[in-house]
Amino acid sequence: MTIASPFSIAIVAITALALLGLPVGHAMIAGSILYLLLAGLDMGTVAEQFLNGMYSNYIILAVPLFILAAELMNIGSMTERLMTFCNAIVGRFRGGLAQVNVLQSIIFAGMSGSAIADAAGSGKIMQNMMTADGKYPASYAAALTAATSVIGPIIPPSIPMIIYALVSDASIGYLFLGGVVPGLLMALSQMILVGIHARARNFPVEPPTPLRKIPGITWRALPALLMPVVLLGGIYSGITTPTEAAAVAAAYALLISVVLYRSVSFAEFYRSILASARTTASIGMLIAGALVFNYVVTVENIPHALSAVLTNWDLSPTGFLILVNVVLLLLGCVLEGTTIILVILPVFIPTANALGIDLVHFGVMCVVNIMLGLVTPPYGLLLFIMTRIAKVPLRDIVRDVLPFLYAMIGALVLITFFPSLVLWLPRLLGYQG
Repeated sequence: MTIASPFSIAIVAITALALLGLPVGHAMIAGSILYLLLAGLDMGTVAEQFLNGMYSNYIILAVPLFILAAELMNIGSMTERLMTFCNAIVGRFRGGLAQVNVLQSIIFAGMSGSAIADAAGSGKIMQNMMTADGKYPASYAAALTAATSVIGPIIPPSIPMIIYALVSDASIGYLFLGGVVPGLLMALSQMILVGIHARARNFPVEPPTPLRKIPGITWRALPALLMPVVLLGGIYSGITTPTEAAAVAAAYALLISVVLYRSVSFAEFYRSILASARTTASIGMLIAGALVFNYVVTVENIPHALSAVLTNWDLSPTGFLILVNVVLLLLGCVLEGTTIILVILPVFIPTANALGIDLVHFGVMCVVNIMLGLVTPPYGLLLFIMTRIAKVPLRDIVRDVLPFLYAMIGALVLITFFPSLVLWLPRLLGYQG
């Protein structure tokens, strides 16, 4: 590959278009078309990749359904009832509202599969609760909300893991199972850090919820609490595929919000459909662009060439995982997570296979790493979202989020060096990897 080769020109075109503000998915499509034109290949390949990738892949259908489920939860009263339940459980401790923030993210992680949905929905409510009457600094509340939202795509269900399954052919069900322990480990690291901060900064103690009221609070929140049970129970009992479970999740959220809680108007439902459609279209164009660009990468034999280079370096599996983590952490500072999964990981997967690395462990490790990019400056999409919600300067949120980022990187190190943290639960339920 030379500087003036079709592939090099395509890369320059994609980078330039993205820097000029064109969405990355569109930029990849344009750059790939330019490559096919310069290489003298059939231009109809673009349409062929669209059709083969987008319309014949059943997995992708789960993405818009999980997005819709998250939107329906956020417009109903499910969120408020779950917040009340979480506050009754851990709100009585020093820094209790901060602990509630972590706990609610664990619960919501079993429903939406999206960090952005968690931050924009339950995260916005937590921000208002924590900053009411000056209980917590706005920047700390925003930083904690951003950090806890990272848990959402790690504990199942997980939209990033669905996309990883698309490019790796790994089992979605076992990927979901593999994310449980790492997600809980990250939540534990956040809770320990909140406990340290609560004592050091003398965070307030909330009035304890009387024990006699807890059964009633739990009962009112029970339909919402059962959603992860319905969702994951359907998948692991074999009753539903992950895609069918996503449809069940959306239908269940609608049923609970409209029929049982009666908290959704037709106008709100219509807005949630529109919001889901916009998000789905954005992700869909990114996937479409990546599918076409991955064809270009395959034609250029980039994955096998990189695999040969890494083999010549004589890296051990551990050394390779360290290299991948460093590369992904650096890329996470400047690139969006879905782009990394769709474009970068397919280059590494053949080498991981050649080194005998389990693709479920590799996938969970990569998803955890990539999700850290959501709270890593300067890109940090969750940081920008919380800046708008909290109306505080980005630098203040970055200052307060760094301890949580370091704690989560510590959890990533454990996940990398101890594969059993990821594979224990899948193997318990029959995984042979």
